[in-house]
Amino acid sequence: MRVIGGTARGTKLQPVPGDGTRPILDRVKTSLFDILRPELAGAKFLDLFAGSGSVGIEALSQGAQQAVFCDLSQQAVETIKRNLKATHLEDRSQTKNRDAFSFLKNTQSAFDIIYIAPPQYEGLWLEALLIVAERPDLLLPNARVIVQIDPKEEEPVDLVSLELEDRRKYGNTLLLFFRKMPKEVSAKPDQ
Repeated sequence: MRVIGGTARGTKLQPVPGDGTRPILDRVKTSLFDILRPELAGAKFLDLFAGSGSVGIEALSQGAQQAVFCDLSQQAVETIKRNLKATHLEDRSQTKNRDAFSFLKNTQSAFDIIYIAPPQYEGLWLEALLIVAERPDLLLPNARVIVQIDPKEEEPVDLVSLELEDRRKYGNTLLLFFRKMPKEVSAKPDQ
């Protein structure tokens, strides 16, 4: 596992000990950042269920202004901090050793990009996505939310403030790209 582009390119990242996380494959990360690159400069990035932090670190390396890493596991947070130190990106980051849902419900921060990659087969991605959709103040104008799941986990979802913009499948990884809808589109008509 390594940083694939930007200022920390080539830096090896440490995985979280054990098998409780599912690191993103380099080829999936390359494709993801080929898509996100035009929107990264100056972006505020949230890496939710961050694991080793490799996605948020990649965002920082490729130009994001700030990244917040949220993971409930103390081991994951310690790994993220080590990886941030190794990449010299700790000054533009915050780590939160918190439950992702509590963080989403209570944070006063807003983001340009939210990346959701929870443990598989627990329905956590949908719960997190629904909280984001119910709190449009979490998203800056034209923000994106990307969900990483196993294709078997995909199910239709109707969201008031987010629109499914794209979906990309890479073997047993599915990336769902949602975009914040403009207020006038997401507002419910008066009855």
